[in-house]
Amino acid sequence: MCGITGGVWTDPRLAIQRPTLERMTDVLRHRGPDDQGVYPDALRTSPAAGVAPGVAFGHRRLAVIDVAGGRQPIGNEDGTVWVMLNGEIYNYRALRQRLEGAGHTFRTASDTETLVHLYEDEGLDFLGHLEGMFALALWDETRRRLILARDRLGQKPLVYHRQTGRLTFASQLKSLLQLPDLQRAIDPAALDEYLTYQYVPHPNTIFQDIRKLPPAHYAVYEQDTLTVARYWQPGFQQEVARDLADDRHQVAQQLEAAVAKRLESEVPLGAFLSGGVDSSIVVALMQRLGGEQVKTFSIGFPQPEYDETRYARLVARHLQTDHHEFQVAPNAAEMLPELVWHFDEPMADSSALPTYYLARAARQHLTVALTGDGGDELFGGYPRYRAVRLAEQLPASVRRLAASSVWQQLPGGQRPRGWRRRLKRFAGALALPAPRRYAEWIAIFNETWRAGLYADDWLAALPDSDPLDFLNQAYAHSAGRDFVSATMAADLVTYLPCDLMTKVDVASMACGLECRQPFLDHRLVETAISMPVDRKLRGRRSKWILQQAFADLLPEEIFRRPKMGFGVPLDRWFRHELRGLVYEVLLDPSTIRRGYFRPETIRQLLDQHCQRRCDHAYRIWALLVLELWMRQWVD
Repeated sequence: MCGITGGVWTDPRLAIQRPTLERMTDVLRHRGPDDQGVYPDALRTSPAAGVAPGVAFGHRRLAVIDVAGGRQPIGNEDGTVWVMLNGEIYNYRALRQRLEGAGHTFRTASDTETLVHLYEDEGLDFLGHLEGMFALALWDETRRRLILARDRLGQKPLVYHRQTGRLTFASQLKSLLQLPDLQRAIDPAALDEYLTYQYVPHPNTIFQDIRKLPPAHYAVYEQDTLTVARYWQPGFQQEVARDLADDRHQVAQQLEAAVAKRLESEVPLGAFLSGGVDSSIVVALMQRLGGEQVKTFSIGFPQPEYDETRYARLVARHLQTDHHEFQVAPNAAEMLPELVWHFDEPMADSSALPTYYLARAARQHLTVALTGDGGDELFGGYPRYRAVRLAEQLPASVRRLAASSVWQQLPGGQRPRGWRRRLKRFAGALALPAPRRYAEWIAIFNETWRAGLYADDWLAALPDSDPLDFLNQAYAHSAGRDFVSATMAADLVTYLPCDLMTKVDVASMACGLECRQPFLDHRLVETAISMPVDRKLRGRRSKWILQQAFADLLPEEIFRRPKMGFGVPLDRWFRHELRGLVYEVLLDPSTIRRGYFRPETIRQLLDQHCQRRCDHAYRIWALLVLELWMRQWVD
């Protein structure tokens, strides 16, 4: 796991000078604290191309495989192909055996060197042979082209800046921001998307001139032309009818194989254990496959409704792991400025805070951690999927009645996770078309809220685009499937890479910790998305097929426990410990002068929350993160 950065230019006035490259590389030190490598070179003039491109590569290394010899960038035998990798290639040993048989010579034992020789044999098709999580940059000197690529599920990030005469790229925005000529203009559409989803979806970033490479895509920069294309598309539209025994066998076999592949490491390895179904299965398989006691780590809160550590403790005792527990206190929000620095752009998933604390604590004991991420999207773990199914089953007349204005006047209750609040939120969107209904449920600020929040001038500056186009495009991939399956698939290509994988990557790499996600093995993903929905949701049970496949590994209580999620007690913090902070920051004159929001709407939102008239905790958090980010990266 590492940090990569660099660029290619055809205009010598845009050359990346050595001091700039070193700054771009050094700012990623946290992602790779073990080593640094650079490749600056003004490449030879080619009469055929008529240009003399320059290339600069910078790499920060977290040494996990071939600790002694796997320094990057890595070149081929004659130095005409160079590559940098952020991530892990899990099938590199099989690929290496094949390539050695074809006559290639290896100088290291690293997974990264496999990419060089695989590209020599396969060209751009080499990406389809990779199993792993990765963002990579490859320079082909012979063809004078740069190739960027990102893994299928978006586990590893990659951003780039395109201008006439140069393309620059990096693992994180903060590296590109070291370029002296880069503008930091805010993209109005991206800010609108952020307040909708709590993240900025690909291909946008918060800055107008910087883009994210989407998951399962590659980019080719050649003769000052950039081409972006997809190399993998799962079969969302196809449901496959298999016997239950076949599905159970495939899930059990593929997940066990995925865990086994992710156990290779020359440095200490363990797991995050929440006590939920997914992480518990991963740890149980690690224990069965590894032959030694697994180190497990969990984190909780003083408030019982947010604390899962009792379930993690139950699993740890059952599996006899070497278990470590930590707790997040309200003063953890003092870490917000540090967290904002690491995230580069606004990201309002509040679970980034405990994820960061967990990663920092775990890093004292290990360098690699397996997690259960992805299981909810693949196997129907979120309670909202049951809500989607229920809404689809209700007659239209009932949906209209439930969403009526009279019914909506009923109190929603004070508990943020209480059933009355959830029921009111569920009913409020029932009369809408299905995709729009789901968007209402997941939006932080829906369209009505944003219209009342924005100042007049900012509202006029917004482009004529709908943030929900991102979600609608995701639904289009699953045309013909039932809406519950289509929703899981949509989350898999939106919420998972843009929110969850971003959160885990940034929070863990901030501590120099590598996280691996067995549920995101692409073969398991293809199997899961092809299953009918009743293999996942059965009655009031979620992840039914996982229970069928792994019932022998865990206590029944783990499969039957309610879904909690990795929540944070923001509602309490903003009414008590952090009340003064949010008023001070969000109503500060410098915040108001930005001209984005109506101060009266902000004050109303804060007052309603603090007086317990409404729970606006997630909205307040999104605004707080945005303003702190502005102060860190724009002011």
